[in-house]
Amino acid sequence: MPPARSRPEAMWNDREMLGTSSEDGRAIRREAERVVNEVAQGLRTLDDGTTWFATLSPAGRQVVLQEVAGYAMQAHITAADGHAGVARSGVKPTANPSVMICMDPPRYGFAALPADEHIKAFRVLVSVFSVADTRRRQTYCKGSCGHSWHNLLPPVERP
Repeated sequence: MPPARSRPEAMWNDREMLGTSSEDGRAIRREAERVVNEVAQGLRTLDDGTTWFATLSPAGRQVVLQEVAGYAMQAHITAADGHAGVARSGVKPTANPSVMICMDPPRYGFAALPADEHIKAFRVLVSVFSVADTRRRQTYCKGSCGHSWHNLLPPVERP
C-alpha cells in the first residue's frame, strides 16, 4: 500500500493533473468564491454566473467545480436543499449532476464528469449551495454574521 499523501502534496498533484499553476488556481478559486456568493445572495443571476463559468478553460472549470462542491459540503446541504436547488437550476432532475446532488449522502465527483456535463454541474451546485447558504444565513448567521462572504456589496457597474 503506498504511503498516504500529505494534503499540500495532494493539492499540488491535483493542480498538476488539471493543468493549472498554483497562482492560476488561486486566482480562479478567488473569482469563483466571489461569483458563487454573488449568485447565492441574489447580486448576480445564475445565468450571469454560468456565462462566467463557460468562459473558463476546461481545467479552470474543473477547479471551480471542486471549489463549489466544497462550498456545498461546508453549507451542510440537506436532501431538501438538493431537490430545491435542482428545481431552481433549470437542469433536468434526471441529469447526472442532479442525481448526484440528491443522493443520500450527496456525491461530489462533479469535476470528474465529462466536459459536456460541466455547465449542468455548475448550475446544480451553485443553485443547491444558494438554497443551503440562504438557509444558514437566516438561521446560524441571522443578525450577527461576521463571515465576509455573507456581507458582499453589490458589484460595481462597469462602463
